[in-house]
Amino acid sequence: MKASEIFSFFNEIGIIAQLSQTQFKRLMPKGMTIAQFTVLNHCVRVGDGKSPARLARAFQVTKGTMTSTLHRLEQKGLVAIQADPGDGRSKIVRITEAGRAMQEACIAATQPWAKRIGALPEANDMAALLPRLAALRAALDADRN
Repeated sequence: MKASEIFSFFNEIGIIAQLSQTQFKRLMPKGMTIAQFTVLNHCVRVGDGKSPARLARAFQVTKGTMTSTLHRLEQKGLVAIQADPGDGRSKIVRITEAGRAMQEACIAATQPWAKRIGALPEANDMAALLPRLAALRAALDADRN
């Protein structure tokens, strides 16, 4: 693949990401931000019990940015930040039942939009691309370390 094609590929992904994030922002339940939803979704998808620093690295944001997001989630009762039993100097983040319910509510709020997208003729192509996109994500994730 030529460099210009690689640029075009990632340019399309970037535009799709911007458009879809804007739509997600509109659909989130009142008071939820995309940053807060992505943390909850991460905790559900890959498991919780990680330190704020590890979450900051996973999201490629500063520790301060992650701490702020986690503080807001904790104020809402969506996560619990506890002392790490293995290292009293560190903290770990656990999603609460309310946090799991909010993650589900956020996903449910996107369903009418997702159904419209799923009805597009391109929807079958999107499903077929999922394994390839997951492999590309994994390669990019490994490359950043």
